[in-house]
Amino acid sequence: MEVLAKNIRSLRQQYGWSQGDIAAKLGISIPAFSKIETGVTDVNLSRLEQIAAVFSVPLANLLATDDVQQDIDQQLEVEAIIQKVQDRENQISALQKKVIVLYEELRKKQNGSQG
Repeated sequence: MEVLAKNIRSLRQQYGWSQGDIAAKLGISIPAFSKIETGVTDVNLSRLEQIAAVFSVPLANLLATDDVQQDIDQQLEVEAIIQKVQDRENQISALQKKVIVLYEELRKKQNGSQG
């Protein structure tokens, strides 16, 4: 139970969510979620599946030991970095398009002033 609680808390913190955020997503009270996260309350399979769905992780990830959790944490970090890189590539592409448009406008103005 301690591993489960630790994994749930770790995932919540990685997502930057409060206990209230998760409680709302699960349709339970904040104290009820707090008891799950601290290992005070035993969690049934249905609730475990619901929690896994909220975090978009396989159920096995919630039950993973520390070694497996480290791998999961690293994978989440890698996914976050990949997303940041994709966002930056999109920004660069948008800026390149703007540069091309501005260059074309400048060429038209230069050609117009020469003719």
